[in-house]
Amino acid sequence: MSRKNSVRHFEDNLNELDILINQLESNQLSLEDALKAFEKGVKLSQDCQSVLTQAEQKVQILLEKQDGEHLEIFDPESNS
Repeated sequence: MSRKNSVRHFEDNLNELDILINQLESNQLSLEDALKAFEKGVKLSQDCQSVLTQAEQKVQILLEKQDGEHLEIFDPESNS
């Protein structure tokens, strides 16, 4: 799958996951439908995590090739 398709696939999965979450939070699904939605959501979440992991690995490789820099842990609490 090309990078462009991978990003499109990721965005589609993320949007679908958002819809499923909203459906589950609405408490209007039957138990059977809620379980199916949850199962599908877990699969979508795993697919999205896989794409993110691959992207992170690519970024790390690119940074290591550029002057030996390494990824730093992102801390949203830090002001730097």
